Amino acid sequence: MYEYVRLAGGSGYVDCPVRMGLYEENGQAILIDTGGDKSAGRKLRQILDGHGWKLQAIYNTHYHADHIGGNAYLQKQTGCKIYAPPMETAFVRNPILEPALLIGGNPFRELRSKFLMAEPSEVQEQMELLPGWQVIPEPGHSPGMVGYLSPDGAAYIGDAVSSEETLDKYHVCYTWDPKAFLETLDRLEAGIDGVQWWVPAHAPVCEDIRPLAAKNRAKVLEIADRVAGLCEEPQIFEDILTGLFQLCGLTMSVQQYALIGSTLRGYLSWLQERGDLEVFVEDEQLLWRRV
Repeated sequence: MYEYVRLAGGSGYVDCPVRMGLYEENGQAILIDTGGDKSAGRKLRQILDGHGWKLQAIYNTHYHADHIGGNAYLQKQTGCKIYAPPMETAFVRNPILEPALLIGGNPFRELRSKFLMAEPSEVQEQMELLPGWQVIPEPGHSPGMVGYLSPDGAAYIGDAVSSEETLDKYHVCYTWDPKAFLETLDRLEAGIDGVQWWVPAHAPVCEDIRPLAAKNRAKVLEIADRVAGLCEEPQIFEDILTGLFQLCGLTMSVQQYALIGSTLRGYLSWLQERGDLEVFVEDEQLLWRRV
């Protein structure tokens, strides 16, 4: 399902598994993210062609493959410029960095799939937004993720929140830095001048983001408590990860190991920073223990 939905003025979005923004003015179009692969890019091109719109630029919220997967196809087809947050541009140009960051080294074959590795595309170092657009800082899910606020009041916020269904089913959603993620939720809940609609990538479009932001916050704090509870006795990382999978009723796969493992490392760092955990080496093992 790839259906274009207009909100107001030139602002709208493409309703699909990874919701993308689409803004049009005088026949010139801007996309906010491009989906997971070439197929998504092709479907976006069909929507643009069907309306007679020329793709001027792509604004990426962050570097994850399900948000930049259509970049390369659309850039080759249209010659459009691509912009991304400064901290994320190296990943857009060199997609192998995504699985490398997740696993902490040269990624093995099972992690080099389109789910974690998009095709490389050429991205601009400096943002060049159209008049009336604003950047919304949203670090946490990734190191430098941003959202974009259109002149019509549509806030395209990428993965700043997860849906209620995702939180209830998986409990642990990928997060680079839980502390920064909570600060982003604070920013969204406090409100941003001019926002009329919130357009998350993986949750329904809404006019009030506060209830969903509150549920995301509660889940982060719940997972933090669970991780700390798993460290009542000194634990190595692998045992904490296994315990977290079991507590949340998750089934481990290679990709889930990488995603949840990377997320767990972020929680451990945050819990150490706030004084809940300590880390030490004993008998050639790195151990985590509740303080």
